[in-house]
Amino acid sequence: MQPSTPTLLLTTVFLGWAAGTLSPEGAAQPLTITAASADLRAAYATPQDIAEGKKVAAASCARCHGMDGASTGEGVPHIAGQRAPYLHIENLVYKNGGRGNNPMSNAVKFLSDDALMKVSAYYGSLDPIPPSPPRAVPAGKAAPVKLDPVSAGKAAAAGCSGCHGETGITKIAGMPNLVGFDPKSFVAAMNAYKSGQRKHEVMKTLAAGLSETDLNNLALFYALQKPGKAQTPAPGNQAAGKAAAAGCAGCHGETGVSTNPAMPSIAGQDAEYFSVAMKAYRDGSRADPSMTGPAAGLDDNKIRDMAAYYAAQQPQAPKVRKPLTVAEWVERCDRCHGPNGNSTDPRSPALAAQRADYLERVMRAYQKGERKSAAMASMSHVLTDAEIEGIADFYARQRPRSVVYLILPPAK
Repeated sequence: MQPSTPTLLLTTVFLGWAAGTLSPEGAAQPLTITAASADLRAAYATPQDIAEGKKVAAASCARCHGMDGASTGEGVPHIAGQRAPYLHIENLVYKNGGRGNNPMSNAVKFLSDDALMKVSAYYGSLDPIPPSPPRAVPAGKAAPVKLDPVSAGKAAAAGCSGCHGETGITKIAGMPNLVGFDPKSFVAAMNAYKSGQRKHEVMKTLAAGLSETDLNNLALFYALQKPGKAQTPAPGNQAAGKAAAAGCAGCHGETGVSTNPAMPSIAGQDAEYFSVAMKAYRDGSRADPSMTGPAAGLDDNKIRDMAAYYAAQQPQAPKVRKPLTVAEWVERCDRCHGPNGNSTDPRSPALAAQRADYLERVMRAYQKGERKSAAMASMSHVLTDAEIEGIADFYARQRPRSVVYLILPPAK
């Protein structure tokens, strides 16, 4: 069974893709399937098996996957040219209730294992579906340039550099340092300006023009910058400030480096900004129940000394993972799924030319534990929505290739 598309040829010692294998003289030889390779039966399918699998497909599968294995429904995968043993294994998972009660489980639960093997072999024998074309760009408009989150954050931060410094280390008294914050704390502060919980008309106007994605990118950019102290004056008694700050350590860390993502780090913070913020908490103009009580008992001198103490402390970078590029993620995915998603492992699915919406749904299912795989859970749990979309979009546009498995004669 020769595919019409270019072929990836995998030479193994145990697999055969069509009716049989060839001896050194070229004669077809019967195949013996051992218990260890029972889940690979679909790789040994005969023409008769495939013909019977076609009948099963017409009765049970074509409504969603088509007789040609090309899905037309959102979130439903293409299965033409998919690795037949993988299809067989997945069908058994659905049949045995491993994915809960869903249309696929209902479609296969009354089919015998033999029928599932044959229908898997049928779809695996088909030519793969061509890759998705690039998304159309409206006439008169340039194709959008997609930036990775860090680059997008850097671009957004350009408008902040005049006050907060190019990398978030301020040189202007009264302007806060933006390095050393966990992204969660940074985004919460920006949303407080946006909602008016924090009173600052300039910041409210600036924050209003930023989407949640913009805020996340901005927060990530600053979190990844090398932390440094504000380059501004910090008058006050640091020793007295340390004593006065003892009650703050539970939330903000002993030296102002928070270990709680929701709590801002204040080590290295501009002293004037710190003092203004504390006085705002004290008089209620900055509303925050967790800060109103602690600030209420502080006079101006204690606030000034605390500001001097924290300004002298060295900020630390939060524990934030720098996102991988799509190319870096693809390199990792290809280790199991083959070059550009063309799997050469019969148990591992091909991803090339698969529907992007299906790939996105599956990756999120692994993240949530709805699909079980230690390897996929480890890979997917750190993926952001943007990374999932980028990976899915990449594989949807790759050229799919069939694969032929041969048993080689013993070496002489």
